[in-house]
Amino acid sequence: MNKRTRHFASDNYSGICPEAWAAMAEANAGHEVSYGDDIWTQRASDLIRDIFETDCEVFFVFNGTSANSLSLASLCQSYHSVLCHELAHIETAECGAPEFFANGSKILLLQGANGKIDPAEIERAVHKRTDIHYPKPRAVSLTQATETGTLYSPPELQAITQTAKKLGLRVQMDGARFANAVASLNVAPADITWRAGVDVLCFGGTKNGIAIGEAVVFFDHDLARDFDYRCKQGGQLASKMRFLSAPWLGMLKDGAWLRHAKHANDMAKRLEAGLKNIPGVKISYPVQSNGVFAKIPKPAEGKLRERGWHFYTGVITGEESRLMCSWDTTTEDVDGFIADLREISGQ
Repeated sequence: MNKRTRHFASDNYSGICPEAWAAMAEANAGHEVSYGDDIWTQRASDLIRDIFETDCEVFFVFNGTSANSLSLASLCQSYHSVLCHELAHIETAECGAPEFFANGSKILLLQGANGKIDPAEIERAVHKRTDIHYPKPRAVSLTQATETGTLYSPPELQAITQTAKKLGLRVQMDGARFANAVASLNVAPADITWRAGVDVLCFGGTKNGIAIGEAVVFFDHDLARDFDYRCKQGGQLASKMRFLSAPWLGMLKDGAWLRHAKHANDMAKRLEAGLKNIPGVKISYPVQSNGVFAKIPKPAEGKLRERGWHFYTGVITGEESRLMCSWDTTTEDVDGFIADLREISGQ
């Protein structure tokens, strides 16, 4: 790593935000009951229930792959299938974990513009085959925000869930950047989850400023039955659970989760505005959360890296660079990147 302290490669690069850090420090004072029977886990779970305005079941796990995989396993039998967008994280970046933890449930891929599922694709996949030789569709997994940084609007989300429910499918939401979606859409969390027909949400904390840990939120209590056993068997029951749950309390109690998400989103919009004014650079997808996907001329891309900027190319296609903003991205970071690219481009 070079002298730069912040980069655009991933929002996972960022450190722990002050609110999460303070809550961990407070939870570290003295002894506390283990395996999730502590006061911190209870308080964080209750606060999540307050935020979603419903009596939901809450489980804390170490990472997004386990959250997605175990929640989908709770919806499916081994002979079922899960429908998701062809760019979904559960398909492209989880090493087959959803199929593994569901004992073989198959992932079937759907298409749709800008990383979003086309509801007609759900109909197509369900009606493609109905014979016993084909894995029976059981669940739809959608990502909010999507892998391309776009968002499902409330009407788009309802179109997905209504189609799914009509066809007897459960709906799981991969919300690794759910906070960014809520901040951008300016809606109540309930309005784009259970009120819209979502059965279970994987609520991301790591990319929003927490050190480690995601929350699996079941809005249907029946689906959560024995999920604690799945967590234990899957290696996700933390003995010192308070260090997973306490940061959530710090993030949620005074709205820091939304402030940090809004800031990251704002930095992405600032970055987009700067990139649009540089000839040869093309924005690939609408910028609606904290990521900007842009086609940068290869020579300029290489020179940016020579100047110490870290970012990924080829996350979606081989041509696009992904520039992710974080809770701690500054205007100086954005303006510095733009200034360097302008200079490299001869502007």
